[in-house]
Amino acid sequence: MTNLLGASYLWVKAVHIVFVIFWMAGLFMLPRYLVYHQEGLGDSAEEARWTKREGVLRRIILTPSLVIVWGLGLLLAVNAGLFDGVPGLGWLHAKLLLVVVLSGYHGWAIGYTRKLARGHATLTGRQLRLINEVPALAAILIVVLVVVKPF
Repeated sequence: MTNLLGASYLWVKAVHIVFVIFWMAGLFMLPRYLVYHQEGLGDSAEEARWTKREGVLRRIILTPSLVIVWGLGLLLAVNAGLFDGVPGLGWLHAKLLLVVVLSGYHGWAIGYTRKLARGHATLTGRQLRLINEVPALAAILIVVLVVVKPF
């Protein structure tokens, strides 16, 4: 199925990149929201505001972007011949692994918002701030893999 997109390839790729940017923006914002939400525990008005903000971010940016990124990304992978055994796509396998990790991170962050909404903080503010770096590190590695294609 290599080149199944034909002339629409660049358009699909452009839309994929746009939604990657949206998804990453959400993944950068949500952990900061978690820090502020956790710091506001004990103040019911503050807790309610952060729960609402997190829900809006999830519904409007994070989840739709995740779905579109995965859908278009898999379409692009099929177009590149990932499932046809085309050689030289080790970089794409590594990228997909990192996207799976980011998707798991996304799920964990959504789960933690639900814990905080119930008033259960299990991490320190410092731990949340460190975890906030996961998307940045993944983004760096993914960009290097896609641009340099080291293997």
